[in-house]
Amino acid sequence: MPKANKSNGRVKRYAFVELSLKETFENLEEGKYEDKQLANFLKKAIADLLENPFCGIRIPSKIWPKEYVRKYKINNLRKYDLPNGWRLIYTIAGNKLEIISVIIEWLKHKKYGRKFKYKRE
Repeated sequence: MPKANKSNGRVKRYAFVELSLKETFENLEEGKYEDKQLANFLKKAIADLLENPFCGIRIPSKIWPKEYVRKYKINNLRKYDLPNGWRLIYTIAGNKLEIISVIIEWLKHKKYGRKFKYKRE
């Protein structure tokens, strides 16, 4: 799987916010069927992020988990909706030469709703 894509003059890359998250991703392919399926969903999302890092939905700062701000010093946060109710959470970093989609975590919709304190109507 490519780690970078160059278009529009800027190199587009992806990274995992922590090495342990990268290892978890790599281990999904060795897991049971659901894990392999999730790995494929994530690979598709990564390919889309390499094409357009802004393809995810911007998450309003007022609902960002404090742990993300404190631990990762984020100044933007986005989500990419995966199949089967999964959400990929990422931030965008970079400069004039490159743009990096930094993957923070993926989680089921229900856990995502709790983490971001969405209210049920």
